Amino acid sequence: MGLFAKIFGKQAKEGTIQMSNVKLAVIYYSSTGTNYKMANAAAQAAREAGAEVKVLKVPELAPEEAIASNPSWKAHVEETRNVPTATAADIEWADAIIFSVPTRFGNVPSQMKQFLDTMGGLWAQGKTVNKVVSAMTSAQNPHGGQEATILSIYTSMYHWGAIVVAPGYTDQVVFGAGGNPYGTSATAVEDGSIDEATTAAIKHQANRVVTVASWVKKGQA
Repeated sequence: MGLFAKIFGKQAKEGTIQMSNVKLAVIYYSSTGTNYKMANAAAQAAREAGAEVKVLKVPELAPEEAIASNPSWKAHVEETRNVPTATAADIEWADAIIFSVPTRFGNVPSQMKQFLDTMGGLWAQGKTVNKVVSAMTSAQNPHGGQEATILSIYTSMYHWGAIVVAPGYTDQVVFGAGGNPYGTSATAVEDGSIDEATTAAIKHQANRVVTVASWVKKGQA
């Protein structure tokens, strides 16, 4: 068990960590469901930690004919039709943000990139400063560009003035999910499911984000 995990466990036991006032936005893009499931796993863990959580998708940019040509993609779009779409107001509302996206040629999908690029007005007003952020991703194989994708997101976050909270090697569950210190990364399968090891790493990452956000919020107050 890592040092952070020991500290977290001790403080939680003593009741010194107060996380009930943290507002977390889990913002994702998913074509066939993997990152949607990752986002929901993170949201569940954060709610269990006492945070107020929104799960939000970014707008789809792909043409309808492209979506219709892939049965899994089409089914997922229909399944998540009622998931709210992320807006600048959601970024402003949140104390913390977890992004979850698939990798596209080792980079951020255009859908998420466009969303981030439209936050210029919010950034210019200083309203992205000190948001606690973290990121997760997936690819079809274990070395499909996951780390590069997460680091691409973090590059934007540094410009935002956000506080990046990666999982690091703060708990053994990180190793069980492949050992990515930058953020949980999943190997995508056809049905979009994620295994228990990945779910455990996601939950640890979400708890770490909420915990650090609570510290930051308490310090600002």
